[in-house]
Order: sequence, then structure tokens, then C-alpha cells
Amino acid sequence: MAHAYATDVLIAGAGSVGLTAAAELRRRGVSCRIVDRLPARLPFAKAVGIQPRTLEIWDRMGLVRAALDAAVPLRGQLTYVNGAEQPRLDLVLPPEVPYGFAALPQYETERILGEFLARFGTEVERGTELVSFVQDADGVTIRVRTPSGAEEEVRTRFLVGCDGAHSIVRKGLGLGFEGGAFPDEFMLADVRVDWDLPHEYGVRSMHRDASGTVDDTLVCIPLPGPGRYRVSTTVPPGLSAAREGEVAPEGVSHGLQSTRAPELPDIQTVLDRLSPRPATASDIRWASVFRISHRIVDRYGDGRVFVAGDAAHIHPPTGAQGMNTGIQDAWNLAWKLALAVEGAAHPALLASYDAERRPVGEEVVGRTVRHAAQGVQADTDDPATLLLREAQLLVGYRGGPITDPPGEGPGPRPGDRAPDCAGLTRPITAYPLRLYDLLRDRGPLLLLYGDGQGVHELAETVRECSGGRMEACALLAADAPPAPDGLPAYRDSAGEFARLYAARGPTAFVIRPDGHLGARLSPPTPQALRAHLAGTFAAPGQGPS
Repeated sequence: MAHAYATDVLIAGAGSVGLTAAAELRRRGVSCRIVDRLPARLPFAKAVGIQPRTLEIWDRMGLVRAALDAAVPLRGQLTYVNGAEQPRLDLVLPPEVPYGFAALPQYETERILGEFLARFGTEVERGTELVSFVQDADGVTIRVRTPSGAEEEVRTRFLVGCDGAHSIVRKGLGLGFEGGAFPDEFMLADVRVDWDLPHEYGVRSMHRDASGTVDDTLVCIPLPGPGRYRVSTTVPPGLSAAREGEVAPEGVSHGLQSTRAPELPDIQTVLDRLSPRPATASDIRWASVFRISHRIVDRYGDGRVFVAGDAAHIHPPTGAQGMNTGIQDAWNLAWKLALAVEGAAHPALLASYDAERRPVGEEVVGRTVRHAAQGVQADTDDPATLLLREAQLLVGYRGGPITDPPGEGPGPRPGDRAPDCAGLTRPITAYPLRLYDLLRDRGPLLLLYGDGQGVHELAETVRECSGGRMEACALLAADAPPAPDGLPAYRDSAGEFARLYAARGPTAFVIRPDGHLGARLSPPTPQALRAHLAGTFAAPGQGPS
């Protein structure tokens, strides 16, 4: 039976994750609607940490400048135990990583993503709630309730649930959401703190009792604006939601609670008790009590319906992993949906979303629970590796269904994030370029490193296999002759690419739209390229999904 589609994709939930999915779909020419039951964006500084990997994603999307303009650098953490200063943690990454750590209130992140999405003619439909859905072999029939209270039926090819910890989409799919809740409650506040500590450092101040057990903690994360911080600490008894008999919806105790909000005297009391320096709180913008659970779905989708972000995984806010992980969920899914809508995706491509992202979610949930209970020192990794993991620069898909086997050898392997590098040149430009300059606003890319020989046959292979959706570029070794005409060419003049990628001879790198390596072929052949791309792109003549 034929159906008229009102839109290609409907996204439920207009937080950072849903907005990322919508923006990336629209950027790739896919029609979508994004609905949210709230009448307006919430002015809450819940998630504030922006990881370097998220900034890399925003760079490739084309919105990183707006984020950098609005954010504040996060240079490290100052730690105190019973008032005594501990060794300072400086957040220093390898020089080839283009961005550092940043802090940005969630409402600002959502504003920036929403304004970027609006450039493509798509606005969030506020006060519009997903009520139910039914999927079949050809699409999804969805009922939404509009601000007037009337219900509307929407027919779409795909549905993506970015609707949070109490997700209607997750429940409608019947997905398992196993886990538990922490017994403690916490309070959050967006407040000005005047003290003599450097503003670009987070502050963690703990009290240990006679047995050495931590029984009180204050965490302050800098926000944009003079002296502004997001302050979090254990909730005082008078503000406890549990004491007021509050019951969590569907048994999931996670997020903000509707108990009495903390007030400025509550924050000042905590600072008086735990601040390592004399401190005065003022100008409170927002405060709330919140609880923490740790859960993950048993699968990230079913058929034409998917979940992402808090709808798929919830966990402690330790290390600012949650929102950033959700943004990477959306980033991974959107390019695959775009190919599926075009009819250009291999039939199994969408299944790779669960295969690639659920192991990441499981690792993040397990790690944040471990860190919340035992501290970061519970991990035995060396400090440099630990920092790269917290920055989400080690997220990878080795052994996944759409990447080649990683093989052995130095340098990034299939499934790994494609690292940035500097020192690339072109004959006309008077300044060096970064690798990420080549990737910005591009889809999948074949990067042909070496002496420029045989590049045209390989470029024609990817154009044929992708239906013209994949570009090819030559990246010449520092001492290679000029590139043949007819193909965009860059030169590794500083040898940085050869060093970071351990490229020793002619090598083809397939860089996926999400910035991960799909294949590393040395020496490259058309046959090996075809075999790899057959797992991503549809065979000629296959229709839209």
C-alpha cells in the first residue's frame, strides 16, 4: 500500500541530541520535523561540559565558531580534601588535537544548535508532544498532540526518539532499560561565586571523616560570565524529594525533581562549609534538586524507530560524558539515515547504529558509575590515556560491521577516529591547512596518500560505488612530484600526516561522514575499495528505504 510521507524523519525531543540529529539531517538535504512537548527551551545549566570531540563534530558541521564564541575554557581542576590543596589537574591534550575542553550551559548549547538548524528552514515545533506510533515495512505512522490539544497524524519514513530518560519512543518500542538508581540526592545551582580561585578551573572540595570516607562534596564548574559557576553538592535534608514522598515516573529516578528549589542561603551554607577559600554566593539564576540513575537500553532501535541520548542511556554526570555521548549518537545515526532516505544505503547500514553505539553507551555507563563510586583513580590507565578517553577522542568502532578489520600496525586503524593534523598546503593558498579543513562540510571522503600515481582509477571506483556521493582527494607526500590534473590535491609539506597516520607508502584512507576511518588500504586497489564500500552503499537500482 502506498503512503504519502509528510516528512522523511520525525525527531521527538529538542534537546542537544535531537537538535544535532535534525541539523545533520537537514544539512544533508533530508526533510525532518522536530517536536518537543515543552513550550520553550528551559533556562537550566544542567549539562555544561563540552568535550573536545564534540567541538570536532561541530567543526565538521560548520557551527563550532558560535560555540567557541559563547563558551569558557575549562583548563583543569583544583581539588581540596578537608581544606588542603591536592595536586592540580591540568587538561592538556596532544598538540594535534585542535580543541580543548570547554564549558557551556545547556541552554546556550541548545540555542546555538537551534539557530544553526533554522538556517535550513526548520524550527522546533514547541508544545507538540508525541503520543503514539505504529511502524510497518514502509514507514511510521505517528500521532502528535499540538499546542491546541488537537491530535495530528504524521506519516514518516523514520522516527528518532531523543525524548529523554522517560522516553515515550523507548516505551513504545518496548525496549529494556535495565539499571538502578543512586540513593543520594543532589542540588544544582547556576550562581555567581566571588573568591580568589582562577575562574577557568573546576573546583572539587571534599570532606573525609575519621575513617577516610568522603561524606561531603562541593563541585563548581565555571560558566560564561564573571564569577559564574554551576554548583553541585549533596542536597540538605529539608530539600529532599524523597522526604517529601516524591515518586519517580515509571520507576526511573533521574534528572530534576519537582521539590522546593534551593535558594541562595542554601548555596552559601555549602560554600561556608566546604569552600577552600572565603566565598560569597550571589545572583542565583536557577537551582534545583536532582537524582541520578544508571540504565541502558537492550538495543538502540527496532525497524524504522531509533533512540538516542538519555532515551538510550543515563548515568552519573561524572566527567561530562552524557550529553556529549548523546550528540555522538545523533552524529552516528544521521548520516546513515540520510543515505537510507536517498536509497543509497546498504540494507544493513542502519543496523550498524546499534552495533557501533551501544557498546560505547555500555562503556560510558560503566565508567561513570565506577568513577562516581570510587573516583577517577579507580581506572588503571595512565593519565594521558585517561584524559583522551574523558575527551571522547578514543571512541571507536574497531571490528564493527561497516569497517574493515583493523589489522596490525601503527597509526589509526579502521574504526578509529581520524585525527587532525596541520601543515597541508596547496599551490594557490599562502597558508597551511589542517586535515579537518578538508573534511568540513564534506560527506564520505577517499584520501589517497602517496605519489599521486593511480589516483584517477581509485577516484572513479568510489564515484561509481557511491553513486557520486563520495569524493576523492590526493594527499601527496612531501617529496612527491606534482599531482595529476583532475583531482583535488594537497601536499603533506610538513610530514605531519605521514607521522600521525604512520603512512609509509601509497595508502587509501576511507574517512566516513562521522570522521572515523572505514578502511585503510595499502597498497590500495579498486577491488579492495569496492569490497569495502559494498557494506555501506546500496547496489545500483535499489530504491529508497
